[in-house]
Amino acid sequence: MTLKTLTKPWEPMSYGFLDGSAKREIRRKMIKAIAVPGCQMPYASREVPMARGWGTGGLQVSLTLVNPSMRVKVIDQGADDSVNAASIRRFIARVAGTPTTMDTLDADLIQSRHRIPEEVLREDQVLVLQVPNPEPLRPVQPNMSIARQMHADADYGRMWLQLYEQIVRSGRVMQGASYPSLVHGRHVMTPSPIPRWDVPKLHMAKHLTILSAGREKRIFAVPPFTRVEPLVFSDVPYRVEEHAELTCHRSGTRGFFMNEIPQDNGTSTFEVSDSEWGVKSIRRRDGEDVALGETWYKNGKMSS
Repeated sequence: MTLKTLTKPWEPMSYGFLDGSAKREIRRKMIKAIAVPGCQMPYASREVPMARGWGTGGLQVSLTLVNPSMRVKVIDQGADDSVNAASIRRFIARVAGTPTTMDTLDADLIQSRHRIPEEVLREDQVLVLQVPNPEPLRPVQPNMSIARQMHADADYGRMWLQLYEQIVRSGRVMQGASYPSLVHGRHVMTPSPIPRWDVPKLHMAKHLTILSAGREKRIFAVPPFTRVEPLVFSDVPYRVEEHAELTCHRSGTRGFFMNEIPQDNGTSTFEVSDSEWGVKSIRRRDGEDVALGETWYKNGKMSS
């Protein structure tokens, strides 16, 4: 045996940019996260060619999961055509040779920042959510060592107190995005900065959701068919954003999560946040044969 037989020809980089050791570690931590839903798993977040806080955690998970036959979709605030989404999509395609798509129905892997698509995801799809701050206890306990002990003891009394104080002071829960949710009846997680509208989409969903924070070096997961229950009092029900009566001025769709666009005259128009859903709706309206999948919400109400 010679040294030459044990080595490979020099390559400028590993497949999918990350080295084999990094991918093995991230895979192990993802398996642990799936085994203990909602529990944060630490990992050695690698450097990638983008700034911390712009999706490095989600990108590392995507680079670990992709293969040449997997179609990748990247969303930023619901849009496929934003600078961040386009840059990440091009980078994944370049280093992994994987095809990309904007259609939710065609995607195998969906990496998203702050939104879950309006179309229901299938069992064979994986959703990767970028998470800037994975610790739901940080607003009530800034000491992370104590916060982790509170997770171990399932001690979430301070979070309940925070919600109670919001109701007493404002008449309702003021928590918007990143609404704290109990996963599998055990761990409270922050479901990324997705709006309250998207949190029910994680409950008993068919797909696997991986949440990753590159800057904070934490991975956690919501396996398929797992309970995800927002923290609410029995006499104060969970409420999503009141977008049921809003209509997209471009596509004419109604009953979905909208982006508000202020106008010069002081009024506002609205545009459906899931840009590809809006595009497909316009194409369907114009007579094209476009497949529209089942949606989580119908007429502003969550489907059973």
